[in-house]
Amino acid sequence: KRKKGILKKAHELATLCDVPIGLVIGSPYDSTPEVWPSREAMEKVLSQWKTLSAMDKSKKMMNQESFLRQRINKAIESCKKLRKENKELEMKEVMFDCLKGKTSPSRVDPSNLRDLGGVIEQHLKDLNRRIDILKKNDEPSSSSVPAVATTTTSYVMPMVEMPSSSSSVIFYDNIRERIENNLNKETRKDLDLNQKQW
Repeated sequence: KRKKGILKKAHELATLCDVPIGLVIGSPYDSTPEVWPSREAMEKVLSQWKTLSAMDKSKKMMNQESFLRQRINKAIESCKKLRKENKELEMKEVMFDCLKGKTSPSRVDPSNLRDLGGVIEQHLKDLNRRIDILKKNDEPSSSSVPAVATTTTSYVMPMVEMPSSSSSVIFYDNIRERIENNLNKETRKDLDLNQKQW
């Protein structure tokens, strides 16, 4: 049953990847090993293999230990990436809760202030970039519209306020002030410890 599965996989690889594949399958019940797909094809594969350099032969060669080590490293990197994304999502949720008034910056854990400050700064950059894009898109459209004299009463389009940007700035200032206060406290503690030691 296992031999049939291996032969099926070899056939799929040879077809899908368009690579020469040869198998030599030994058995404790048969002294003559089975060769797939045929002896002639296997000899051709071996002759091609022998012409390769040592570096090309071992470039993609892998045993079980190196394969598992590679999978573990990939899993570790994936976990780091997911942990970073989760942290950013968590800080975004805290930021919007503060803007909505559900919580205040003073309740934020001091260990999360730097991450929160980075998220707010990135959010402000995205907002400013979007405002610049909207202004650039609005300028050519307004300049291309010809002035037409009409008798109808003119009206002014209401300006849409963007409280998110100003609130984010104020909120970011509060976070930055808290970070500076914490740094000052840590500096004072270090100075007090040094004075006590002297």
